[in-house]
Amino acid sequence: MENLRFKGKVVIVTGAAQGIGRGVALAAAREGARLVLADRSPLVHEVLAEVLALQAAAVAVNVDLETYAGARQLVAAALEAHGRVDVLVNNVGGTIWAKPFQEYEEDEIEAEIRRSLFPTLWCCRAVLPAMIEQQAGVIVNISSIATRGIYRIPYSASKGGVNALTASLALEHAQDGIRVNAVATGGTEAPPRKVPRNPKPLSEREQTWYQGIVDQTIASSLMHRYGTIDEQVRAILFLASDEASYITGTVLPVGGGDQG
Repeated sequence: MENLRFKGKVVIVTGAAQGIGRGVALAAAREGARLVLADRSPLVHEVLAEVLALQAAAVAVNVDLETYAGARQLVAAALEAHGRVDVLVNNVGGTIWAKPFQEYEEDEIEAEIRRSLFPTLWCCRAVLPAMIEQQAGVIVNISSIATRGIYRIPYSASKGGVNALTASLALEHAQDGIRVNAVATGGTEAPPRKVPRNPKPLSEREQTWYQGIVDQTIASSLMHRYGTIDEQVRAILFLASDEASYITGTVLPVGGGDQG
């Protein structure tokens, strides 16, 4: 039997141009969602073409979600295209640099926070008025088990902020029929990024530090492996669906037993 958990539902997916965001978009499209795909990369239009090929209603929005103006533009585009927002998947984020904390420069720390905390913060703020008016909605934030990890402290702090935002927003808006949860993703196998977070080639020292992250991630997982994009997508869409109707304020680790 065809599974159409999102039939007729309007789903915003941020960071939809590649990786987990693309996986969420395609899976939700197969389950009947009406999609709004957001990314600052024009590559999101390639994913839009894939979604449209699945006969799903969808639009793509090129937008910078490190700004509140960008988040407001995204929600406005969703409301214009589909009239409502049922689900918001906040997927934008990711480590830019991998190195011990004392090696980070001031501007690098600020860049990491802007990349991995502010898009989720801004998008939650931007979508709330519509969801409150509907008295219904679901937000799934993408966190990380890197809240307990090495060589990416600013990213870890950002994802700790996402976890706190998730818990507090769920408490504040359960009365409005809004559920807010997070998936703390573990190490995930993915194709090489089409748009690298850090465009500069890694030095030998930086390669050693990055390998340290990989080694620690595998060692911390009880399964001693990276997950797949599909394994993350299934958890995200479960929390986004009505199957999780009595779950809110929860951070679900999907890291092979690593609790983050």
